[in-house]
Amino acid sequence: MIKITLPDNSVREFEGATTPLDVAKSISEGLARNTISAVVNGTQVETTTPITTDSTVQLLTWNDDLGKKAFWHSSAHLLAQAILEFYPNAKLTIGPAIESGFYYDVDFGDETLSEKDFEKIEKKVLENAKKGSTFSLYPVSKEEALKTYADNPYKVELISNLNDGEITFVTHDNFTDLCRGGHIPNTGIVKAMKILNAAGAYWRGNEKNPQLTRVYGISFPKQKELTEYLELLEEAKRRDHRKLGKELGIFAFSEKVGAGLPLWLPKGTALRKKLENFLSDAQKKGGYEFVMSPHIGSKELYVTSGHWDKYGADSFQPIKTPNEGEEFMLKPMNCPHHCEIYKTSQWSYRDLPKRYAEFGTVYRYEQSGELHGLTRVRGFTQDDAHLFCTPDQLMDEFKKTIDLVLYVFGSLGFADFTAQISLRDPENKEKYIGTDENWEKAENAIVTAAKEKGLNTITEYGEAAFYGPKLDFMVKDALGRKWQLGTIQVDYNLPERFDLTYIGSDNEKHRPVMIHRAPFGSMERFIAILLENTAGDFPLWLAPDQFTILPISEKYVDYAKKVSQLLENNDISGLIDDRNEKTGKKIRDAELKKIPFMLVVGENEEKDGTISVRRRGEGDLGAMSLEDFVSYFKEESKTGVEYQA
Repeated sequence: MIKITLPDNSVREFEGATTPLDVAKSISEGLARNTISAVVNGTQVETTTPITTDSTVQLLTWNDDLGKKAFWHSSAHLLAQAILEFYPNAKLTIGPAIESGFYYDVDFGDETLSEKDFEKIEKKVLENAKKGSTFSLYPVSKEEALKTYADNPYKVELISNLNDGEITFVTHDNFTDLCRGGHIPNTGIVKAMKILNAAGAYWRGNEKNPQLTRVYGISFPKQKELTEYLELLEEAKRRDHRKLGKELGIFAFSEKVGAGLPLWLPKGTALRKKLENFLSDAQKKGGYEFVMSPHIGSKELYVTSGHWDKYGADSFQPIKTPNEGEEFMLKPMNCPHHCEIYKTSQWSYRDLPKRYAEFGTVYRYEQSGELHGLTRVRGFTQDDAHLFCTPDQLMDEFKKTIDLVLYVFGSLGFADFTAQISLRDPENKEKYIGTDENWEKAENAIVTAAKEKGLNTITEYGEAAFYGPKLDFMVKDALGRKWQLGTIQVDYNLPERFDLTYIGSDNEKHRPVMIHRAPFGSMERFIAILLENTAGDFPLWLAPDQFTILPISEKYVDYAKKVSQLLENNDISGLIDDRNEKTGKKIRDAELKKIPFMLVVGENEEKDGTISVRRRGEGDLGAMSLEDFVSYFKEESKTGVEYQA
């Protein structure tokens, strides 16, 4: 008798070997029809995979993320099959599912793939899908696998790193591919498919390797879902932060300055400053002290922290000085510097917690193909803080940090988020520094704090930082996309590596616990996401230009300047549009620039000491005295969220 335990802890018994599909049928025919993949004992498998021992089983449909993964991975095989029909000399490499869809990396040799070829490949994919071919996974010996792919150096390289017993092929229709598994039952489930684009990609992400063509695609079980997705893509293009950043004058890039190094323009700098001031005010209430650290540090600093061993080979290389053997590095992290700041004094338990905050700019080498606007850059500023506390203070400090993140999200309109508990990979502990005991304490602290704060959590193994587990906040934007923003980490390891201590009540030295936290994550990435989430229509308190004054003729420019000065004195920022244009055009231009208030001034306004107020999206609000407008603005610009430190 085989016992199958389902996610709700219910148990079903089967007399002999069974399959996920049989388990689904035992529950309902409807579930069996909709089950497209399964997870058995933590491994994603096909619905026909035999189960011969007591097992845990999770049945997956299209509505599950892992169900989509199987669907899209299977669709990548269909894409590869169609490509070979048109380009028989092409060499296939890998074709994984990604967050939205899939890709296949292909070496087309002397041939090229262009956008005009997409439609014929899409039609062939759907033509082949209609055959309803079963995906059949079977083991192959290493010798046979190498012989099969003798003319494909990419597959040979993959196979060479595998052992006998680890190699499987999958076949559907007339197509066979090297694959680990995790497929849908048959190709007939794929009803709609679109090639999204093709781009260059180096084999295994290494610039020294051959460049391949990465063909991106997406597929769905219904045509309607593809249509909706493509409409969403068009909206995403409209909201693209690179496009909006240019239109609104937020940031720019320069080849002479260097790839991945953004230049913040005046409006972008004003936006950043408002975000920094907003968080700084909250941090002051929370007892943080502000510190500053240099943009470089001795290589030995990062050897001590472990960052050199972890990232040194793939990061910016050390800076050599005229002194032989002396090397510095561009700062990849702020935490080692903050450890050294803590170490400048011997602290008592009465002094703790120490909370050091810094908007610290760090530098990490990203390959040119990985750079993307502000979301992937080589120089970025973290809203970083490091808290040093006693073990008894850890839980309270961690929960207070959660409160700060929730305050930031609430003030900026990010209401839909999940807290991801990112733990180390229990099967691959050598990737991490520190003892099992310290890891267990740190992981337990995060799990307990998240539970006590009532957060909606998921747990991901293998996603921890190399020095400690994390609580990562995964936010959904207006387009339903997930982004990782705020992060909080518990660290028992760096205090040991830097020999940090405090004097306890027993007059002995003890080791503090360290909390790393960044509610924004990085200013660059956060602003990119904020731009796309709001389509550039920022909350009133955050808008770089909150008003534009529109004098109806040159005669009223002096009055406009008086109005502007009064508003600036009340911390309301804006500009004067004194161009020789009609007021209607100025209003339209201000609307396009997403300026919240348009203040028209002319003869009557100057005489009465008033302004005629228009609000973007609402229209004419009528005449107001300057005092009334300031009061109205202050009320409207409140975030609606109070921070209790």
